[in-house]
Amino acid sequence: MANAARMSRDLPSVTELGSALRSGRASARELARRSLDTIAARDAALGAFVAVDAEGAMAAAAAADAELAAGTDRGPLHGIPVGVKDLIDVAGLPVTMGSAHFAGHVAAEDAACVRRLREAGAVIVGKTATHEFAYGPTGDRSLQGPARNPWDPARMAGGSSSGSAVAVAAGMVPVAVGTDTGGSVRIPAALCGVAGFKPAAGTVADAGVFPLAQSLDHVGLLATTAEDCLTAYLAIGSPPPGRRAGRASRARIGWVAPSSRRPAAEAVAAVAERALPAPPEPVEPPLDELRDDFVAIQSSEAYAIHADRVAERPDRYDPEVLDRLKAAARVPGWRYVRAMAARDRHRARLDALFERFDLLASPTVGVTAPLLGERVVAVDGAEHPVRDTLLAFTSPWNVVGHPALSIPAGTVSGLPVGLQLVCPPGRERLLFDVAAVVAHRLGASTPTP
Repeated sequence: MANAARMSRDLPSVTELGSALRSGRASARELARRSLDTIAARDAALGAFVAVDAEGAMAAAAAADAELAAGTDRGPLHGIPVGVKDLIDVAGLPVTMGSAHFAGHVAAEDAACVRRLREAGAVIVGKTATHEFAYGPTGDRSLQGPARNPWDPARMAGGSSSGSAVAVAAGMVPVAVGTDTGGSVRIPAALCGVAGFKPAAGTVADAGVFPLAQSLDHVGLLATTAEDCLTAYLAIGSPPPGRRAGRASRARIGWVAPSSRRPAAEAVAAVAERALPAPPEPVEPPLDELRDDFVAIQSSEAYAIHADRVAERPDRYDPEVLDRLKAAARVPGWRYVRAMAARDRHRARLDALFERFDLLASPTVGVTAPLLGERVVAVDGAEHPVRDTLLAFTSPWNVVGHPALSIPAGTVSGLPVGLQLVCPPGRERLLFDVAAVVAHRLGASTPTP
């Protein structure tokens, strides 16, 4: 479990930063300046941010300080720097979706989730990189170039919320907002060694978020710790996840093992499984069927959004993204209809499974971060497409809309490994309680590059 995991508390949590603010040991302006200085020092090599709003951040931080001085406290995010994925509208800032189609485009108003962040007192410091139109789990296809993994800048950060994960892992911000259609929060969280939370479907408003596949899209969060993901979710999500369950150490956990269609390196799976608070019981949910339906749904809905642009200005797409959209156009309509109809059947099967288990667990991703541009990865001697490998454990949960959390589990060969925990809607508090037990067993908040 501690095999080469370099654990550190160099990245303070939201709770620690909030304590410093309220005790007078720090000000919101100091936190914002520290965030901006870290971006200036590290981002040229990493590419986490595509736009930085230094003036707006310092003004918001000054307002947060004034409110605290006057006795107004908006909650745990008050005065905390936050990054927002470049797929989500922030009034007055660029929103390019990582594409030449929207180069120079500026948002007129805040997305609903950004509005909630501001109401909670958060300080928006800028926009984080995304895979073009969020259509890829690698995070290395974008108008602004690839986001690079802080553990090894020659490696991919994962996508599509690549910049948000890099920004948190590199200490630029303690919290960032992303989107997750098939794993786009959890995959980069796992590859970059931070926490990433995909809430239950419909619990975070998506108004002002450019869609990839509307019935699969979720607004999600990346943070230094799982607890910080929960803190941010409480600010932007509804309903709240309930009270503490008080049985995290006794939770019944089912282990979703690797398979031929869910490839995972033996060392990666072992690190993830050993991080659990108790030995899990093997279980086989219908993930392969869910994965097939995910492909049909995502392809059909993504192409519906992009069909006109593909026809009129295909040259403005990254070639790889364009090829993927053209492939999506070939998915037959009957396949989409059947996949949508199957969702209730899948949920019913999972409901029965969750009567036996409180949570399901798996590696978040079956490999450590591949090299930038790599499209085939070797897993214990067999070659697999990178995209399919990255999505194998995460994408099924977007089809059914269940909450899913990726947390750091350790490292393999000096690169982070993520553990994914999944629960039915309404059981989120136990999800985070188990994550806290895992973090305590590992001995620190997060691995740090």
